[in-house]
Amino acid sequence: MALGTATAPYELRFGAGRICLDLLATTHPGERLGSVEVLRAWIAGSGLVPPGTPLAHADPSWLPGFRELRELVGQLVQEWLHPGALLQSVGAPSYDRTLVRVNDIARTAPPAPRAVRTHDGLLVRELDAPPGAAALLAVVARDAVELLTDPVARACLRQCAGDNCPIVYLDTSRGHRRRWCSSEVCGNRERVARHRRRAARV
Repeated sequence: MALGTATAPYELRFGAGRICLDLLATTHPGERLGSVEVLRAWIAGSGLVPPGTPLAHADPSWLPGFRELRELVGQLVQEWLHPGALLQSVGAPSYDRTLVRVNDIARTAPPAPRAVRTHDGLLVRELDAPPGAAALLAVVARDAVELLTDPVARACLRQCAGDNCPIVYLDTSRGHRRRWCSSEVCGNRERVARHRRRAARV
């Protein structure tokens, strides 16, 4: 996946294993949610809505809500990975206030799904009405609540071992030995760096 300025779905990262963690990945290597067009691409690519769901009604007023939730979830995740991190961050809100805000966002009803029969008789999922920002944010917040309150899933949280990579992912690999957010991105960089170090010693 490309790592430049995000302007298309393929330039966004969706391999973290949870929607809330995929949202956290939109900060790396820089701000990915810089426009409503990219936000629409992220909403579609993350699976928040069924394929083909119209999102033309999403406007720039949606961006602050997604960025706020991203920051809040990031604080909770980092506090789990590095206990005391939130207390040490200058100007950071308290853990309890962050938790209350995420719970408040999760309280909104998520978009209502419905089953629709296609022309060939198969059932597909659609949304009952165009989804609003608050409803979509609730889905992400609920995903974070479920992740952070599930001891098994929570124990699988990992931060990428790549240099300067802040991406957090769910390690569901056999033996829980996954080291990188992406073998093709950070893993490949590490392999190239190792090769260069060996070549320099020769």
